[in-house]
Amino acid sequence: MRRRLQTRASSVSERGRSLAGRSRRVPFLTVTSEWRTGLLALDLDGTVLTPDLQIDPRDIAAVGRAQAAGMTVVVCTGRPFPGALSWAKRLGLKRALICYQGAQVRSPDGEMLLDRGLEHDVAMEIVRFCRQRDLHVQAYRNDELIVERDREEGRNYARHAGMPIHIVPDLDQAMGATTPKMVIIAQPPVIEELLPEVRTRWEGRIYAATSSTTYLEITSPGADKRAGLSFLCERLGIPRERTVAVGDGRNDQPMIEWAALGVAMGTAPPEVVASAHGHSIGAAGTGAIARLIAGLLGEAPMPWEEAA
Repeated sequence: MRRRLQTRASSVSERGRSLAGRSRRVPFLTVTSEWRTGLLALDLDGTVLTPDLQIDPRDIAAVGRAQAAGMTVVVCTGRPFPGALSWAKRLGLKRALICYQGAQVRSPDGEMLLDRGLEHDVAMEIVRFCRQRDLHVQAYRNDELIVERDREEGRNYARHAGMPIHIVPDLDQAMGATTPKMVIIAQPPVIEELLPEVRTRWEGRIYAATSSTTYLEITSPGADKRAGLSFLCERLGIPRERTVAVGDGRNDQPMIEWAALGVAMGTAPPEVVASAHGHSIGAAGTGAIARLIAGLLGEAPMPWEEAA
């Protein structure tokens, strides 16, 4: 008997509807040679990478097996391009990277395939908002991390991202016409308070989500991981019905909802696990990605965890 992957049920009549803001699922994905020509999108931090920046060797080996079987595996991350590329290489990936929360899609050599930056005027409204509240905020230009003040939050981020920090006198002058994204960094209770406030204040003008308990990430309204993944799949000629997306943060929720099979890490917030219809696979660094890939390749049962 062929092993089947149960996904969210949906009507075939939804096929023609707009994808924006809606989730469309096929009733079943069958593990066949056709499915192995699909696409697996992996978040990095909290999904593949542990908090101390380790990758389970089992996950690396499994990614190699998936690619050898014909599956396209891509990184879909909030990290800037320079902070994502080294990890994509470590995983043995050669396809384009979705980075900056989906605001950019880049080839491994840096060629820009998609660029949906946040407009300068909106970015400066956010900068002034943060100045008034003594919040750390950062922007990007030409793959450089730029900040106005030398603060611990920025230094910690730079170390984690693996890229240098550039202190500038004024972000208004240092930013270009757009910035791929902005990041507000603060303690978890502050971030939880800020998220609904920021979403309400700039409703319709930005996309905002947390990527971790201390990072509030802001991009343009048309820039999220769903949009980046949809763009790349269309470019590669891979239908949505053969896509899998895996992540652990609120910023991953759009791509988890969009993919034919959305998968949440066991450490994800409850709403993210719910958006994956309970398809949860454990924590980064525990071989969870390897177990998922084994299921996708038909080597083992799917590794869904029981809901708490």
